[in-house]
Amino acid sequence: MAVDRRKLILEAATKSFSMFGYKATTMDHVAKIANVGKGTIYTFFKNKEELFFEIINDLIVEMKEKADESFDSSSTFMENAHRALMNMIEYRKEHQLTVKLFQEQREMGTLEVKEVISHLENAILNYMKIRVQEAVDKGEIKTQNTELTSFIIFKVYLALIFEWEKQHPPLAAEEIASNFELHLFHGLASTSKSC
Repeated sequence: MAVDRRKLILEAATKSFSMFGYKATTMDHVAKIANVGKGTIYTFFKNKEELFFEIINDLIVEMKEKADESFDSSSTFMENAHRALMNMIEYRKEHQLTVKLFQEQREMGTLEVKEVISHLENAILNYMKIRVQEAVDKGEIKTQNTELTSFIIFKVYLALIFEWEKQHPPLAAEEIASNFELHLFHGLASTSKSC
């Protein structure tokens, strides 16, 4: 069976970025972990940035798959949105690569890492925008701006998960959902349906 060198390189680069961060990872590290010559890497990727963005795009696909698994046609938009966001945020919070990247951004402010984190968050926002529009089309919620609504939902979840924990005990998923519903979601509910 032929060895998939591209896949080996992606796995090795993910491991290297997860261990050393973006800035400290070199193509030599990746080649050594993948057990290939450095030139082999360049047959698939023109530089470290391209390799990095490929890995992040794969990670985004995985996050979206996790979110899609959360959606149940018999559940309300709020229940689905809550499960999807919790799955994506937990995935991001627990995935070794994203943990290292957020650490690198805080400590070093690496430009490429900032761009990737922005790309990651935009992917989540775009995903939520599609789901918000679906809920609007079904008459489950009302909003004048699906992009703004998606932004508010996502940022409130981030704040309840990451910011709250800086000075308080972490909230359970159920507490996040009930507080979100109480403080924000009922303002989005249409008059014809309740949550």
